Formats: sequence, C-alpha cells, structure tokens
Amino acid sequence: MPREHLPAEERRAATVDAVIALAADHDPGEITTTAIARQMGVTQGALFKHFPTKEAILEAVMSWVAERLLSRMDAATKVAAPTASGALEAMFTAHTGFVTEHPGVPRMMFGELQRAGSTAPKRMAATLLHQYDERLRLLLERGRDSGEFDPQLDVAAAATLFIGSIQGLVMQALIAGDVQRIRRDAPRAFAIYRRGITRGQA
Repeated sequence: MPREHLPAEERRAATVDAVIALAADHDPGEITTTAIARQMGVTQGALFKHFPTKEAILEAVMSWVAERLLSRMDAATKVAAPTASGALEAMFTAHTGFVTEHPGVPRMMFGELQRAGSTAPKRMAATLLHQYDERLRLLLERGRDSGEFDPQLDVAAAATLFIGSIQGLVMQALIAGDVQRIRRDAPRAFAIYRRGITRGQA
C-alpha cells in the first residue's frame, strides 16, 4: 500500500520510526516536518493529516520510547527476578540493547530535556526518567536489604552512576561512529559497576 494511503495507526508508527531514524544522524532540534515527510516518502499534507503540529509528532515519539523501553526492561527484570543483581544486569542489558537498536532515542531524550520552557514532549521525557529511576532504586534497595549489595550502599548515588554508565557508553559510541560498540562494551562496564556496589560486603 502506498505510504500516502496508510491507515492512521500505521502512519503514526511510520512517523515515529522516521523521526528516530533521522535523530540517529541529525540534531533533533533541527529535524523539520519537511525532512520527516521526505524520510517517509510522503507530502507534508499527508503528514499533517495525522499530526496537527511538530510538537504532536514529538509527543508521539516520547510516548513510543517510554512504552517500548520500560516494557522491555520490565520483561527482562521479571525473567531475572530471583536476584537483585541479576535483575539489575538484565535492566542494564535491556537498556543498552534498546539504544543500540535505536541510537536516535538518546539524542531525542537529551534534546527534549534541554529545551527551554515546559512542553508536552519535555514533560513526557521527564516522566519517563522518573519512572525509570523508581524501578532502578527499588532494585538497588532490594539488593542492599537482602545482602547482595554493600549494606552501606548509597542508593541515590548508585542510581546516578548506573544511568551515567549507560550515557557514557552512548557518548563514546556516537563519538566513534559505531553504535554496536554500546552492546560490545556494556558487559564489561556493568561488571565494573557491580563490583563497586557489592564492595564492602562482609
């Protein structure tokens, strides 16, 4: 079926895919509706039949990211549920795998969070980070309280370091121009992180 005549849900999904694909190689703030339409192979008129504004497109992108990332992490940690350490590693692996597959996502997140003022996409990005942080802290607290991790573990600092480790992997991969580097380096980075949060156990 020609892209101009895709059903509404397929058109919305194709638009999200186009934005994330563009963000992998372009500054998200400079992605125009013209570029999105060109990426999809449709006219701007066809694009605006489903999204009244560019901000509405960005809202759809943030909604897609939140749903896919959190559901992937929840599924991964559920499988590894017997230990907090295993669940934490599964969460790390799920997240790094997600950004390896969709390198435009971290660019979109950073771009939205740095925007001036309060916009719907920015609020959605902040909500995603809050929900992510809640899941992460629960795992860290569980591991600390069960004795898997250091009993004196600073959960807030450990959560910051967890996210920072992933951000560092993403930045190094983008600088190198090799997104697969994220997946290759993730196991070693997590091994160092795990040693840090378990150090000090009796």
